Amino acid sequence: MSHQFSAMLRIAIQSKGRLHDDTISLLREADIKIRESKRTLLVQASNFPVEALFLRDDDIPETVATGVADVGIVGLNELEEKGADCEIVRHLGFGACRLSLAVPKEEAYSGPQWFNGKTIATSYPAILRRYLKQQRLTATIHVISGSVEISTGVGLADAIFDIVSSGSTLVNNNLREVETVMQSDAVLVARKNLEPEKRAVLNEMLFRFDAIKNAETKKYVLLNAPAEKVDEITALLPGVKSPTVMPLAESGWCSIHTVIDEDRFWELIGKLKAAGAQGILVMDIEKLIA
Repeated sequence: MSHQFSAMLRIAIQSKGRLHDDTISLLREADIKIRESKRTLLVQASNFPVEALFLRDDDIPETVATGVADVGIVGLNELEEKGADCEIVRHLGFGACRLSLAVPKEEAYSGPQWFNGKTIATSYPAILRRYLKQQRLTATIHVISGSVEISTGVGLADAIFDIVSSGSTLVNNNLREVETVMQSDAVLVARKNLEPEKRAVLNEMLFRFDAIKNAETKKYVLLNAPAEKVDEITALLPGVKSPTVMPLAESGWCSIHTVIDEDRFWELIGKLKAAGAQGILVMDIEKLIA
């Protein structure tokens, strides 16, 4: 364990499924090394004071709320469904999906009132119940685990309420999405009243996550420019603070280094070339400490 921390933080992670791989990848990028094992429920990181508890996704909210784990990474949809009393520490920027109502393609859907008197199959009865109440609708909820999308095809239900990502599963089952009830993504949750020693470990982990996130939308740019063009070129560059300018061995030339937003990349490159920049080198950034 790292000598600077006096506590071990237990993090609940989905043992398999759509968030598992992204969570493990994020930890790996943050240099938190957890060796996965199909036989082991609890695994300690080799180089950071964290131990991973691998669980079913719907068990994670309650495991954190009751203090069996200190923190967890779970879909917001599961957290809302379970109603667990956890602190949402951070939205992690992956696992985006939505919970939606879908009906058979051939149905003449006219609005939420269509669901009155219908049977809806779902794995998320609590969220669906709240929606129906808000909309003043009366429907029968058929709770099912597993392949909810086949329910209408086999006559179990008139409609479904389920997770939608790309929508291809709905299309494959002759369904169409008609109402989006909530947006979801992966969230890092913590139990209430986390001890200061464990909060310190969590803060270090968040610091690493932020460095990864900051780097995702940035590019590191190096270019050469005539000395008389430096002011014009640096005026174009919205760097993290200000560009670094260094003289080159060749008289009258400078090297300029900066960080730019990826979404402005092509717009800026054209302007930089027009202003006299040459030898433009663009690199991905692994981590960015703001």
